Amino acid sequence: MKLSVVIPVYNEEDNIAPMLDALEGALSSMDYEVIFVDDGSRDATVKNILSVKKKNVRLVRFARNFGQTSAIAAGIAEANGKYIATLDGDLQNDPQDIPMMLKKLEDEALDMVAGRRAKRKDGMFLRKIPSLIANLLIRRLTKVTIKDYGCTLKVFKASLAKELDLYGELHRFIPILAVMLGAKFAQVDVRHHPRKFGTSKYGMSRTLKVASDLLLMFFFLKYRQRPMHLFGSIGFGMMFLGGFIEMYLLVMKIIGQDIGGRPLFYVGILLLIMGVQFITTGFIAELLMRTYYGSQNKTPYIIASRYQGGKVVGGE
Repeated sequence: MKLSVVIPVYNEEDNIAPMLDALEGALSSMDYEVIFVDDGSRDATVKNILSVKKKNVRLVRFARNFGQTSAIAAGIAEANGKYIATLDGDLQNDPQDIPMMLKKLEDEALDMVAGRRAKRKDGMFLRKIPSLIANLLIRRLTKVTIKDYGCTLKVFKASLAKELDLYGELHRFIPILAVMLGAKFAQVDVRHHPRKFGTSKYGMSRTLKVASDLLLMFFFLKYRQRPMHLFGSIGFGMMFLGGFIEMYLLVMKIIGQDIGGRPLFYVGILLLIMGVQFITTGFIAELLMRTYYGSQNKTPYIIASRYQGGKVVGGE
């Protein structure tokens, strides 16, 4: 199996048949499979998928709605292809772009090719502008220069995709997770179509989720292997400032001034307590990371290849 196409769907009953027709037109020259992951649909999505009697069309059905990230993760886990493509089930991504992306991945020996919606067919104020701001913020904080984090259309080596630790709402940050695994990637312009059937599942409520996950990604990139560097630095900074305040007030007390009613006194005490708490949190985080690596036999490094006698004996 050369390619597995993973498509998370949620109430997309009218898009199933057109999606399969589009995939057949784009991928008929290669050996491929389609894995639909139904994320708790309440319409005829499952029925329409089951009505397709093709051996290369598979369905993974969730017991309830778990979210797009979980659906993508489940599809990747089920995939048998050497390469894996992901795309939305709303027909806004164009399957015709997959062969081009796959060729680029193979020709340039990449691990991932990400799509960039060149002419996005979405609303300006509710979709485009928030997306532009979010993409800019993510690039600034993470230094991972993907211009369109919201485009689901991506093509991976299966060996990379199956190593992605996807949970929560992290599907938006797949390029960052890939970079953490040492992946080589590129981005290409892809087509984007207006939605014809169904309704969008996105809204402004996702903004806070994206902001929270962005902080998590920043922490992973900078401090996952050394959380004490973050929490310890903050803790010692607070303790130093709190200690300085209290020493200043002690001098004021010695020269006869009343310090008991000063708000600064309580600010200093609070900073000292918070400093101790941050340092303690750093110790706990260090222990958790050691447990994480030890219990799963993970290493804090990634080997690209091994050589013996001048010849490659491992890796890709």
